[in-house]
Amino acid sequence: MEAKNYKNTEEYILQFPKDVQIILKKIRETVLKTAPNAIESISYRMPAFKLNGKPLVYFAAYKNHIGFYALPSGNEAFKKELLNYKTGKGSIQFPISEEIPWKLIHDIVKFRTKEIEAKLKKK
Repeated sequence: MEAKNYKNTEEYILQFPKDVQIILKKIRETVLKTAPNAIESISYRMPAFKLNGKPLVYFAAYKNHIGFYALPSGNEAFKKELLNYKTGKGSIQFPISEEIPWKLIHDIVKFRTKEIEAKLKKK
């Protein structure tokens, strides 16, 4: 897809084919159900969520995969569960051709939420 500045998550999602839109909408719903206080935005030209002003997670669609960005701490905490996926320092690639691991996304968002809240309590 052509890189552009999106106004909101909905505009971002609507540019993709219907099957990909379904996945993106479900990721969005999963994040919002797991972290109801998260604030949606667009950051780095992709849907992003912040919690208490801190980055929570990001996601994006590509030709063959969904990129899910849980920052380095999310990837570290779920290293074992992510062995079957291509990962980077803070990125995860979920192939579009396979079932998306919804429970894993939920668990990562829950972990990141607790991590952000714990850091706030320390201050």
